[in-house]
Amino acid sequence: MVANSPEQHSESAPQRLDLDRLVADAQRASDFLKAISHKPRLIILCLLIEGEKTVVEIERRLRVPQPAVSQQLARLRLMKLVATRRVGKNIYYSLNRPEVRDIVVMLHRAFCKTVDQPDATDDPIGTS
Repeated sequence: MVANSPEQHSESAPQRLDLDRLVADAQRASDFLKAISHKPRLIILCLLIEGEKTVVEIERRLRVPQPAVSQQLARLRLMKLVATRRVGKNIYYSLNRPEVRDIVVMLHRAFCKTVDQPDATDDPIGTS
């Protein structure tokens, strides 16, 4: 037996990927990244980290006309990134899946300035 044969490394080597599954998963990931790469939709997702909100609440925070907010929420809903809950005339929107929240939180931490953090432009290449 040759020392570098695949049989000897089978325990530590990762399992062979199912190419069809990988292609399908890559498509889903790509669709997700396209959805959040749209600035207004990403901002809405960031607002929903705080908890569920109505269209009116989102409109007021963004200072964007209600039809524009509704259009973006409809896209997010179609992509299954947000969930809805109706109470009377109000529809409440929230993040739909834990992985959506995790990724949006990660992006927020990486790119958004908070009160106790310096402005990202103070260190444009992130050396500090």
